[in-house]
Amino acid sequence: MAGVRDTARVITMQPVLEVHASGDFDLWPVADVDSFGYLALSGELTPREVGTAVMRIVACNDIDPEQGDRPPRPADPLGSFLHGLLTFDTLFAAGGFRVTDSATGVTFLPGCCNGLEDWREWHRVFDSGWPVDFGHDPDPAAERLGETVLLTVDAERSDSPVIELPVADLRRLLAGAEDDLAGFLPLATEWADRNLSHYAVPVVAALARVLDLPPAR
Repeated sequence: MAGVRDTARVITMQPVLEVHASGDFDLWPVADVDSFGYLALSGELTPREVGTAVMRIVACNDIDPEQGDRPPRPADPLGSFLHGLLTFDTLFAAGGFRVTDSATGVTFLPGCCNGLEDWREWHRVFDSGWPVDFGHDPDPAAERLGETVLLTVDAERSDSPVIELPVADLRRLLAGAEDDLAGFLPLATEWADRNLSHYAVPVVAALARVLDLPPAR
C-alpha cells in the first residue's frame, strides 16, 4: 500500500475493485463478502481474495454477445463466465484508486462507472489546468493548483470534503499504487495456473490488459 507520512498524518493510495456479496458463485473459491465495498489489490492478497478479485473483473465483462459481435458463449459454465473477459476488445473493472487521509478521516473514492483500467488518468493531474474526473454519484475530482493537489470527494457539493497534498507526495503515492497493481498480477498468474486449467494463459493476458500492465508471462 502506497503511503506518505508526516508526523501525525498519513495519506495512503490503493488500487481498489468494487466488490459485493458473491451469492451462490461456485466456479472457484472466493472470500466471504457480506455487502458492497472495495477490495484493495496488492501482492499480499490471500488466494480467496485473488479469486474474488478475478471474479469481479470477469463479472464486469460478463455481457452476452450481440449478433455477429463476438463468438457465441461456450457451453461449459466456466468458459461461459470467462467469455466476455476473453473476447471483448475493451475491458472494464469497476473501481479505481482510493486515497485516505488519516488526520481528517476523509476518503477519496472512485465514483460510479469509473474503471481501474483508466488508472493512468491520474497522471493527467500533473499536466492539466482543469479538474480530472473519476466517475460520478459521487463526483470525485482531482485538480492541481501550483504545487498543491486538491482531491475533492464530490465536486457537485460546495461543502465537499477535500484532501490537500503536495504534488511531489501525489507522485510518490501513484508510484506506490502502481507497485501494488504490479504485485497483484503475479499472484493472479499463480492463482490462475491452479484454478483455471487451460484458460489460465488467456485469462492472465486479459487481466494484464484490464489493469494496463505489461503481461506477467
